[in-house]
Amino acid sequence: MIKNDKYQVVIGLEVHAQLLTKSKLFCGDSAAFGAAPNTHISPITLAHPGTLPKMNKKAIEYAVKLGLALNCDIEQINYFARKNYFYPDLPKGYQVSQHTTPICKNGKVRIKVDDTERHILLNRIHMEEDAGKSLHDVDELYTAIDLNRAGVPLLEIVSEPDLHSSEEAFAYVTELRRLVRWLNICDGNMEEGSMRCDANISIRLKGETKLGTRVEVKNLNSIRNVKRAIDVEVNRLIDIVESGEKVLQQTRSYDADNNTTFSLRSKEEADDYRYFADPDLTPFNITDEFLHRVKAALPALPEELEKKYKTEFNLPDYDTQVICGDKSLVDFFEAIIKHTTNYKAAVNWLMGPVKSYLNEKTIEISAFPLPPKNISALIQLVDDGKVNFSIASSKIFNALLASPEKTPLQIATELNLLQESDSSSVAAWVDEVIAKMPDKVKEYKSGKKGLIGLFVGEVKKISKGKADMNLVNKLLAEKLN
Repeated sequence: MIKNDKYQVVIGLEVHAQLLTKSKLFCGDSAAFGAAPNTHISPITLAHPGTLPKMNKKAIEYAVKLGLALNCDIEQINYFARKNYFYPDLPKGYQVSQHTTPICKNGKVRIKVDDTERHILLNRIHMEEDAGKSLHDVDELYTAIDLNRAGVPLLEIVSEPDLHSSEEAFAYVTELRRLVRWLNICDGNMEEGSMRCDANISIRLKGETKLGTRVEVKNLNSIRNVKRAIDVEVNRLIDIVESGEKVLQQTRSYDADNNTTFSLRSKEEADDYRYFADPDLTPFNITDEFLHRVKAALPALPEELEKKYKTEFNLPDYDTQVICGDKSLVDFFEAIIKHTTNYKAAVNWLMGPVKSYLNEKTIEISAFPLPPKNISALIQLVDDGKVNFSIASSKIFNALLASPEKTPLQIATELNLLQESDSSSVAAWVDEVIAKMPDKVKEYKSGKKGLIGLFVGEVKKISKGKADMNLVNKLLAEKLN
């Protein structure tokens, strides 16, 4: 909660996304996560004298893919620069990055907060190599260094100072994570460090146009912590200004355990890094043909699908947002509706029985044991009046999970669950219920129309759930009226 509403919060975010390439940015060492320390290394990763880097083409493709998805301008003539600074887990003594020629410029990220939608402007997306990792809890006396991550390709996505609340920042990072996962270029796992966020925060009096002194909070490792850290830092800045003190430009870190930030160092400017073109890496050009090929391979994006599902399928906003929250969920939904046009039923099955099963087993939709066509067949059984949804979702669905090689119709037949649609059989059940409840029939005829549910329930009970409920309601209405 922000303490004082006379100030406007101004936030710019730098999000680092680790790319899902098999090898590192400038050598063939594995980029996989989770190996034993210092096993995914070589003389190139270790920056031995005389070693030369070689560019990873897939990383360029992934950068262009994200840039196109975010409506960026693609810089077709590129080169890498050396960003010079010392850090124990930076084996070269410099980081290879892009400075004056980021591969993507401008662009925008769509966010929605409290039903208000707007586009956050981007400054740039550039490629760079990751550093290694310092481990402070392995040895009592020494810091340990793991260089497996050194050289893994990163995209740094830099927004303009265009966000004005922690809620907007939360929505922005959430949307970026959805998009990099959607494009399958980053797994978005902030806990494992494959996506990290730095927040540049300042405040100014409402109505002012000049930016205040900014503070950077580094390495926020969850979307929730992005929001919490911004709120904490904004309130700290307000306290400083309200007490008449001067805000110092500095780099800070966030302690999630006690919800505070603390100073790391005074903030460096770009000149402090002494950027210059890397002499070991030649400039590279992105051709029109390469651009067209990457663009043609882009999947339908969330915004496009949300619009399609709302306008063509008449699905509510909530349904489209849930389905489009995850690319694998969209793929499963699209596979279901290849065999049915009952789009709402497809959503209900995904958000109901299927999601419950996934949550219970703590698995992703990719590990769901039933093929989409089985869900389509379940929908068809219900639509054809052969079973009701309750029977389909509680009995047939569970039996299918145990025997995924069978069809829903086979299961329904074996378990004797098919609804009785023969009018003479259903009429006999209806007559039996009416005959045994004369008092309730009188009450119904005297105006207590709500009793219809009682009659329906009794028919369902004596038919053991096999009576076609549409036919039951029709016959009851005819006979009682």
